[in-house]
Amino acid sequence: MDLGYWLPLFFAGAMGLALLIYVVLDGYDLGIGLLLPFADEKEKDVMVAAIGPFWDANETWIVLGVGILLIAFPQAHGLVLTSLYLPVTLMLMGLILRGVSFDFRVKAGDKHKAKWNALFSVGSLIASVSQGWMLGAFVTGLTGDATSTLFAILIALALPALYIMLGAAWLLIKTEGALFNKAVRWGRLAVLPMGAFLLLISIATPLVSATIAEKWFTLPNAIGLMPIPIATALAYAGLIWVFNSNRILHNGYGWLAFLALIVMCVLASIGLAYSLFPDIVLGRLSIWDAASSTESLLFTFWGTVITLPMILGYTFFIYRVFRGKATDLSYE
Repeated sequence: MDLGYWLPLFFAGAMGLALLIYVVLDGYDLGIGLLLPFADEKEKDVMVAAIGPFWDANETWIVLGVGILLIAFPQAHGLVLTSLYLPVTLMLMGLILRGVSFDFRVKAGDKHKAKWNALFSVGSLIASVSQGWMLGAFVTGLTGDATSTLFAILIALALPALYIMLGAAWLLIKTEGALFNKAVRWGRLAVLPMGAFLLLISIATPLVSATIAEKWFTLPNAIGLMPIPIATALAYAGLIWVFNSNRILHNGYGWLAFLALIVMCVLASIGLAYSLFPDIVLGRLSIWDAASSTESLLFTFWGTVITLPMILGYTFFIYRVFRGKATDLSYE
């Protein structure tokens, strides 16, 4: 077996998996932060309680993904951070603001809790927009030209819409009563803008990258890839159906909305991976050119083989223990 070929592929896959899980899990965290201003004070406590037990487990995945990028692909890490210095800095500021607000709102009295709630939402917005900006720039190969910038702005606007949908869908699983009904309304309002952004991105992506256009629209590739957009459209239609079916929602099947969003995220990730491969930075660095030495990767491989199942196990354990509906937070 040629380890010099397979180890970089393994780490590219592990990094992609970690970032996909992060988008889904911390995505609903961020989405609930974006929805927080539209709830009353008691509902805000329940919304925070709906994410509280999972907070640390969710954010572990971005640490793992960035850690793999740093250790396994140091050249790509340097290029990405150099090109995306501003959005990375803003994202970190947003995540820090969220973390500080999350902890301090628990200790704050009623007089100051509203301020921490507002800062939590601001941090969520900054982090969401920054992540979209980074993703848009990354898809276009970090070129930094006007086209890349416009595409990055499009993704920066689209990603918060996805996160809001994830947040609303998570609230369908974790809440009941008036807050559940509000989550349904929020989802119904956000699902069409999210779909519009998805359509715009699908149209714009091949226009901003000739490489991606060639991969997707030349025969026989175009035929073989048709299941991805078809399945995505079906998942989106299912999402709309769930949010507009009172029978499904009130019979305990609201989790189907979250499942539909997961399917859409997985399909988008598969499409992105296909579009980039064999590059890790489109048109600039291949997976193998960016990789560390085989000896370093082999050493890191065993650590990853141990660490990744532990993180998966911890995440599963947390979600298993804290399953069921969220309850009001206690500040005593």
